[in-house]
Formats: sequence, structure tokens, C-alpha cells
Amino acid sequence: MNQELRLPPATGAPVAVALTPAGLQPVATVRNRRLVMAVLNIGTYAGLLGWLGWILAAGGWSVADAVMFAAAAIAAPWTVLGFWNAAIGLWLLHGSKRPLAEVAPFAEAVQREGPLLLRTAVLMTLRNEDPVRALARMRIVQASLEATGFGDRFSYFVLSDTSDPAIAAAEEAEIAAWEAAAGPSRLIAYRRRRSNDGFKAGNIHDFCRYWGDDHDLMLPLDADSLMAGGTIVAMVRMMQAYPRIGILQSLIVGTPAKSGFARLFQFGMRHGMRPYTVGSAWWNADCGPYWGHNALVRIRPFRDACALPPLPGRPPLGGHILSHDQVEAVLMRRAGYEVRVLPVETGSWEDNPPSLPEFVRRDLRWCLGNLQYLRLLRIPGLEPTSRFQLAWAIIMFVGLPAWPLTLALLPFLAAEAKATAAYPTGAAATLFVTFLVMHVSPKIAGLINTALTRGGTRRYGGPLRFAASAALELIFSFLQGAISMFRTTVFMARLLGGRVRMGWNGQARDVRRLPWLSATREFWPASLFGAAITVALAVVAPVALLWVVPLLTGYVVAIPFAVITADPAFGAALRRWRLCVSPEELAPPPEIAALMAVR
Repeated sequence: MNQELRLPPATGAPVAVALTPAGLQPVATVRNRRLVMAVLNIGTYAGLLGWLGWILAAGGWSVADAVMFAAAAIAAPWTVLGFWNAAIGLWLLHGSKRPLAEVAPFAEAVQREGPLLLRTAVLMTLRNEDPVRALARMRIVQASLEATGFGDRFSYFVLSDTSDPAIAAAEEAEIAAWEAAAGPSRLIAYRRRRSNDGFKAGNIHDFCRYWGDDHDLMLPLDADSLMAGGTIVAMVRMMQAYPRIGILQSLIVGTPAKSGFARLFQFGMRHGMRPYTVGSAWWNADCGPYWGHNALVRIRPFRDACALPPLPGRPPLGGHILSHDQVEAVLMRRAGYEVRVLPVETGSWEDNPPSLPEFVRRDLRWCLGNLQYLRLLRIPGLEPTSRFQLAWAIIMFVGLPAWPLTLALLPFLAAEAKATAAYPTGAAATLFVTFLVMHVSPKIAGLINTALTRGGTRRYGGPLRFAASAALELIFSFLQGAISMFRTTVFMARLLGGRVRMGWNGQARDVRRLPWLSATREFWPASLFGAAITVALAVVAPVALLWVVPLLTGYVVAIPFAVITADPAFGAALRRWRLCVSPEELAPPPEIAALMAVR
């Protein structure tokens, strides 16, 4: 459903201009942006594969060459799109006079004054989480909303799927203490389901059926979520001004972390996300992302149009959908409502996994959930961009095994290159570096954005600490990325054999030591894989080994990497040296200060 705006031309009859459902942008403008992105991505992708094909053809095609080409063809799309999202985002942030107006024209509504007419339910979904830790955040959100003067427009719901009786009793005790402190004038509701039917999505849809008629919007929060009241009120004003925005997703950044792993990860994620999200919002426009939390959702269309029936077939790909958020986003857009992202770092936080094992477990759950989208690609009535987003979520994980496979082929390719007199070694090295730079370009764009922003590096401890943090995180990302890709590859191989069972459960969110034995049990295959390729390359082509050290080292050192980055002493050292700090750590807003006091 699109709106029409009639503009009077210089002469003649009025001209109808089709607009997106919320009336925010001309449909033709959005279509042209998507066409530009398609041309840039297809052209770059074809150029990279053509370049690789020319290199591999030297001396004739072998089986290893063909497999390498296929692996690159699978892995490259994610890298190419990431590069162009980041490049366009960086250009908008520093080459456009009004970048926010280009990507988030609805944000101007925050300047409007007057009452909040919409009622909002703030939700937190729990399953076997530490209730003291989780509900402390919910109470901080309530206090922050009360401070805005609009606290009476918000109600609070704790939706529990907890199966552990002791944790359930602790939840009830925390709710009782919260209700006593808040007083009878604020609605605080607690409900615990006896089963985890439909996982988190099922719990939220149950809320919509039972309490949806009493509220206009809902704000889902995870157990590690935190938001500022001013940010929430500003987003409600945007939703109030544009009734055809169905989902408004905030840009989430990490809370100050004690864990060294989380600290490094969130530093890289924060800088990689801003230009990337701005560039993505430029062409996604009304078909934006939904990450399942820290977002405002319009309840009526969500309840009526975004229910997720179980998928046909047996688990793991059948049954209830694990990664519900993107499916709900495309169904919301199909219902005639826009899905938008507000690409501004302002008052929306979450915790990041404190250790490599916890990160991997979360990533594998996302992997399985995204692969379930294979059965949803043919949903009728989806916007083309929405259908692409589902396909893209699949490609994001399907492409990961191509990286370990590529490394496994290197000894064979190196041996072939030595036997080929006119092998284009220089071209191969240039292509390798080009692809590697493109792969990390979102983070590079984020670092450039911070460096070009007035006072940007000062928010991260000053230029020297910022540079040192960036270098440290870049090393970290190569090590962590290699291990995660290998674990995903093994997981997908087991998935093909039907030997995977996975659901929602509580997560370890606080810093703690990882025993060496536990790390060895979990990561010895990755270390063995890396060691085998290292030895093979050292024998066949020592020079080639030097080129791929950044990609191989993560596998070899997987076990000590997991142990050291989880060690509280490592995190304490980073804090002491003020490396990988966040702006909220140096100048805590009230909500972060309250959270740090609770910790």
C-alpha cells in the first residue's frame, strides 16, 4: 500500500507522486537507490570473480581451482554488500549536509511538542535468566521514563518462560519488590507460561492476544537490554507522527563491559555498525531491519499480520522459528506498514557475550534460525526487498564455511602455482589484499567516521588510545572470526546429518574464567585444523604461509584465545589501560550510571 502526493507542476494538471506507506519518501527515489545498489554490487561481484577466474585459469583448471572459485562465489556477496553499505554510509555521514534526513526522514518528529497520545507496553522476556540482574534494568528503564514526565503513558510486563522452579520463585520475589517500590499507580504485570511454546516470539504474541487491546505500541526488551527514557519518548513521538510506521528499530550499542572479550567485540561492533547501518537504511528505507528488541512495534498490525506458524517438517529446520525478528519485519511490511531503523547512537544498549563459547552458542542459534528461512522464501505478497532480506539472512551463514574450505585448498593451489611457470603471483596477492580490505571495510569506515567527527576520538580516550584500541580490536576480530567460522562450518555439517537440537534458554552474561579443559574440549578441532594447514603450507609454499597468517592464526591459537579473553584479569587490564573504552564508560549517562551502581 503506497500513498500518493499530488504536486502542482509549472504548467498543466497536478502530478501524482507515489509515496511509501508512511508518506516519507517517493517510491521512485527508493527504487532508484536500490537500483544503484544492485548495479554497484553486481558489478563489483562480477569483477572480483572475473579477476579470480583469470588467476585460477593459469596453467589450466583443476578440481581445486573449481572448488576454490565456487567457495569464493558463495563467500563474496556478503563482503561486497558490506563494503558498499559502509562506503555509502560514510559518504552520507561526511558528504551530505543532512544525512539523517536522507535515511530517517521520520526523525524530525522528535522536535514536536505536546502530549503522548499512544500507550506503550514495555516488555521483558525471560527464560531461566538471573531475575535480579534482568529486572534491575527494567526498573532503570521505568525510572528513566518517569523522569521524562510521561511515565503514565507506559506499562511494564515481564513475560517469563522460565522452567527452573527456583528461578521462577526468585522472579516472583523481584516482581513483588518492584511493585512495592513503584506503588499502585503504575501497572507492572508478571506472567509465566508453563511451556516455551513458540520460544520468545510465542511469548510476545501471547501478550498481544491478552493485553494488546489496551496498548498501541510495545517495546520488547531482552534480559540484557537497557534504554533511556528520553530515547523511548522520542521514538514514540516518531511513531505517533507517522501511523504507518509499524516497527521502529533503534541502533543498539554495547554497555560498558568488564569482560575483555565483550569489551573488544563491542568496540569493533560499534564502529562497524554506524556507517553500515546508515548505508543500509539509505536503500532499505521502508523495508528496514528488526532485531527483536530495543524497538517500538505497533501492536495491532503485529498481532494481526505477523504471527509465525510452526514450519512444516521435523526440527531442526522444521517447527518453531528461532530467528523470528526478520520474518516479523517482512510480514509487517507486507501488511502495508513501514519498518524503519533510527541509525543514531542514542540511549539504546545491550550486553555482549562475555566469552567466546557464549558468543559461539548465540551465533549458532542465529545460524539455525536463519537457515529456517529457506522454507519462507516463497511467502506470497512480500516486497522484493523483503524477500531479498530473507535470502540475505541465509547467505550470511551459508557463506561462512567457504572461508575454512578456501584455507583447506591453499596447499593444493600453492603446489599448482609452483608448477606453473607463468602463474600471476602478483595479481593473486593483490586480489587477496583487496578482498581482505573489503571484508573489514565496515570497521574501517567506522574508525574513519570517528576520526573525522569533531571530538570523536576524545570520546574513546583520545587519539593514541583510540588508535591502539582499533589495532587491538582488528587483531581480535581476525582471531575470533576464524574460530567462529570454523564452529559454524562444523555446526552446519552436523545440521545436514540431522544431529542438531536447539532452543531458547538462559545465557551466561557476566564475566567468569573459562577453564582450560573446557576450552580444549570445545576448540581443539579448530586448533588441529589450523595446525594441519600451517604445516602443509610451510612444506609446500612458505611464502604463501606468510600471506595467510592473519587468517590462520585464529585457528591455531583458538584454545588460549578463548581462555585469555574470558579471564577477568584480562578485562581488568584493558579497563586499567583505558583500551577499547566506550563513551558511556568515560561519561556515563544516568541510566548507565545506575546500571554500574547495581553491578
